[in-house]
Amino acid sequence: MDIYFIIAFMACIFYAFYKYKKALQMLQQNWYNEGNRYLKWLSHNVKKVVCFSELLLLAVFIPFDYQFKIIVLDILLLYLCYAYSQKNKKDQTKIKLVVTKRIKRLIMTISLVYLIPVLFSVYFEQSPVLIILCFIIFNTFAYLIVYFANIINKPIEKMVFLYYKRQAITKLKNMPYMKVIGITGSYGKTSSKNILYDILSIKFNSFKTPKNFNTTYGLINSINNYLDKFCDYFIAEMGAFKQGDIKELCDLMQPQFGIITTIGTAHLESFGNQENIINGKFELIESLPSNGIGILNMDDPLQRNYNIKNKCNILWISTENKNADLYATNIKITSDGTKFDCFFKGDKKKYTFETNLLGDHNVYNILAGVLLGYKLGINIDRLQSAVSRVQPVEHRLQLKHYNEKISIIDDAYNSNPVGSKKALDVLRLMPGKRVIVTPGMIELGSEQYKLNYEFGQQISKVADYVILVGEKQTKPIYEGLVDSHYDKTKICVINDVKKAFRIIDDFSDKKIYVLLENDLPDIFNE
Repeated sequence: MDIYFIIAFMACIFYAFYKYKKALQMLQQNWYNEGNRYLKWLSHNVKKVVCFSELLLLAVFIPFDYQFKIIVLDILLLYLCYAYSQKNKKDQTKIKLVVTKRIKRLIMTISLVYLIPVLFSVYFEQSPVLIILCFIIFNTFAYLIVYFANIINKPIEKMVFLYYKRQAITKLKNMPYMKVIGITGSYGKTSSKNILYDILSIKFNSFKTPKNFNTTYGLINSINNYLDKFCDYFIAEMGAFKQGDIKELCDLMQPQFGIITTIGTAHLESFGNQENIINGKFELIESLPSNGIGILNMDDPLQRNYNIKNKCNILWISTENKNADLYATNIKITSDGTKFDCFFKGDKKKYTFETNLLGDHNVYNILAGVLLGYKLGINIDRLQSAVSRVQPVEHRLQLKHYNEKISIIDDAYNSNPVGSKKALDVLRLMPGKRVIVTPGMIELGSEQYKLNYEFGQQISKVADYVILVGEKQTKPIYEGLVDSHYDKTKICVINDVKKAFRIIDDFSDKKIYVLLENDLPDIFNE
């Protein structure tokens, strides 16, 4: 085997490493093709998926003898490796590939695909150039091979899932005294979970699902790897992308308490319609035992008008209706935090709560936590103390100081029609120049253009400067701004969010507040 073949072989492997790393990253960010997300991404990104110029390498195989072929291939492959590695350095990567056990199993499957031409060539004593030919084809269609490898591995992943699920169920059965609190909703789940955890922890040994572990896989992982056997209350964030997802989580967790934050249009594309979203969220309340407690938002008409079939105890929170079980009034929101008064049903005494959290939507999250804490036996003095110590959730209206001149309102985790409006309300309170940096909202189905257009109109009333990330993605926001007679010279469109702060640094204002509203994963990079 000559040195030229070895160079070509190694160049193919090196190139494959870069390409499959990116393909696996996209598969992971598309939830391993759940709901055909990865397949849809492939169809929308054909130019990224298949680089047909790579197939031009195959032309070398036709007219030339072995020695010339292999030397030319060496040159072309090494150049291709260099060009791709340089491109990879320039690409903005927000969420890196996490090399989980599942990813490792996919890598093994892909490796077996690459092993086939090697074994074939050796067994049938074919020209080693055949190996290079196959490798070039495999590299060209790397994204598709990852798709098929994911399909091949499905039976294995099902067995792995069932093994860890049985392990989680067994662990839960061995903790009969632990109570489970489920939290769901279109928006505010993570904030509500963290607030409730801070409140309950003042008296109880509580556990919350880490980060955004809100799927069946996430809850199983939380139970098996993080849950302490001395836990009194397990606070489980429950996410859903289609009807039936919450029911599946409830069947696993058997919650005794349930909180629905707000119902809106998040994941409208995967749910199909608003009715499915409502029914999907209420699967939590319908799954509670008859002696369970469900806490709902009386100011949300979608919750208030829902016909609950369950006979469990339903408690209501509100900032508008005094008949609620916990009613908040005199809400004062400043750039430093929020203060409000509370009245419990049947108690005429007024109780004042203060928090450094921003936004009136957090009042509802606090009310839900306070009401449940009260029902679980925490006295009001301790509830007030707990609320005063609640810290903002990372990337959810988190106020940070970038430098003496610039402060950031970090709301980059996610964005939706309700949350984005609340974020703008917070930005409006800031005593300085107000800037918004956003790529807009996604996964809103047929409503996406309309809702982003309206978002642009809302921005025009608040922001002094607008930085849009992604020309195609933010086109409806731009049009909403322009149609609202917003000054075009104060709109900047970029394709890399890192450029935003270089632009903001050039502003001459003494104090600038920057709202980072949403940060789309790499699958939406333009």
